[in-house]
Amino acid sequence: MNKHCKIDGNVVKAKGFNPGLIVLLVVVGLLLIFLVGNYVLYVYAQKNLPPRKKKPVSKKKMKRERLKQGVSAPGE
Repeated sequence: MNKHCKIDGNVVKAKGFNPGLIVLLVVVGLLLIFLVGNYVLYVYAQKNLPPRKKKPVSKKKMKRERLKQGVSAPGE
């Protein structure tokens, strides 16, 4: 059944929002809020959090790196 309104003898279709459009707008809006929020948190973290500490390098790896560079490891 079509929704019609008679105004001054002219038939005018009653305009309603397309439910698919509403769902699409809500989903896109939430996605946009999520992405903007992540970006804001990322920028805040870059400015305010201290840099990560590097993991300690094991003696075995240091020895291997020195041998690659041609420097003899101490004690050998």
